[in-house]
Amino acid sequence: MVIHKRTRLTPFQREEVYRAYYQQKKRIKDLAQEFHVSRPTIYKILKRGRARDFSIHPSTNQRFRCIKYGIKRLSKIEQQIEQRLKAEAKRYNKDYPGQMIHGDTKRLPLLKGQSTQDQREYLFIAIDDFSRELFAGIFPDKTQVSSKQFLDQVIEECAYTIEQFYTDNGKEYKGDPDHHEFMLLCKEHRIEQRFTRVRNPKTNGKAERVIRTIMEMWHEKTLFDSSAHRKTELRRFVNFYNSVKPHSGLDGLTPMEKLLEYFYPESL
Repeated sequence: MVIHKRTRLTPFQREEVYRAYYQQKKRIKDLAQEFHVSRPTIYKILKRGRARDFSIHPSTNQRFRCIKYGIKRLSKIEQQIEQRLKAEAKRYNKDYPGQMIHGDTKRLPLLKGQSTQDQREYLFIAIDDFSRELFAGIFPDKTQVSSKQFLDQVIEECAYTIEQFYTDNGKEYKGDPDHHEFMLLCKEHRIEQRFTRVRNPKTNGKAERVIRTIMEMWHEKTLFDSSAHRKTELRRFVNFYNSVKPHSGLDGLTPMEKLLEYFYPESL
């Protein structure tokens, strides 16, 4: 028997509706609200109930019975599977170091003894998509000047060529290409800029995730005496992250081990 996909009530519930109307004298409106169906459905149940018929009738809509509908439905399911597989494929790592660097920025909490009137510092991070190597720095604001200084730091510390830098559309990363300091530095070093979809930062998930890890493992577990102390502890954490912490996405390797495996496979 083919059951209509919009069937809401079982035979037992249909009989319960019938008894509630004729024995308990409940109103049609109240029954519709109680069983979350329309009033025409209640009337239909009562009509069939007078013949003691509380069964679920087969669908009279031939669309749900024909091969054409089945093929159309199968095609829709295949499209959903394809979209899911494409989404999963996008989560795979890039093919080599520097092919894409993910960048992001976060405003840091106030230090002990600071007031809400004090200037907040900002954490800038960059992470290599292939190796998960982390770069991080703390700057006094979230401007193109600070983002340019951070990129200078990343270029100096990075042992391989950076081809793409992937960020959100924040003003520290994007603006007038002829005057924006971060964009000019990217152009100078032939780094292609790529951006997340507008108002959709989750497409930069690797950067979002590493910031959450940094805050959980570094900032929330340390009581900082000063801005200088916080910067020192950040450098220590970055060394730990790159050299000691294994990553499940790298099959248990550290970023440094992943880079060694790529550049010097014969040494492992």
